[in-house]
Amino acid sequence: MKFRKVCRLALGLALAAAPAMASGVGKPARDFTITTLDKQQVRLSDLKGKVVVVNRWATWCTPCKAEMAAFENFMRTHPDTDLKIFAVTTELQYSASKLRPLQGILHYPIATNVSGSGYRVMDGVPTSYIIDRAGVVRFAGSGAFDLEGFEAAVTPLLKEPAPTPAPVAAP
Repeated sequence: MKFRKVCRLALGLALAAAPAMASGVGKPARDFTITTLDKQQVRLSDLKGKVVVVNRWATWCTPCKAEMAAFENFMRTHPDTDLKIFAVTTELQYSASKLRPLQGILHYPIATNVSGSGYRVMDGVPTSYIIDRAGVVRFAGSGAFDLEGFEAAVTPLLKEPAPTPAPVAAP
């Protein structure tokens, strides 16, 4: 009987770890190019030393809207932060003109595309990826953050020092 419980526990832990391993948590983030609503292109490699959130969302998703409000509240109360949030819509057919009013009230950009592997929607929207200052994926998962949960996830990362650049060897 005890052996079965141990086996079930081991299987449960392995299944729980599978999404984290598949999403690259604890590993260097894969580079991406995000195209914002205003057609700007941002690469992860351009954001070295910043904490980055890639959030996949949809206009019809009520939890996504609540999460966007939490992100906005955080950005308003931390205006000088090194946090970069990108809200990437999953709806290719939704016109940019319909998203512009929302972009006008947010302190972080709405994006229409993220290219690069590793930033897919997991088990539904919203799906978020949090990348630390050193470029390591620290969180990857689906489900909406509330303000308290988001603060708990990003505040420790924002307190970490930015990595120092490697010295350039003299020729």
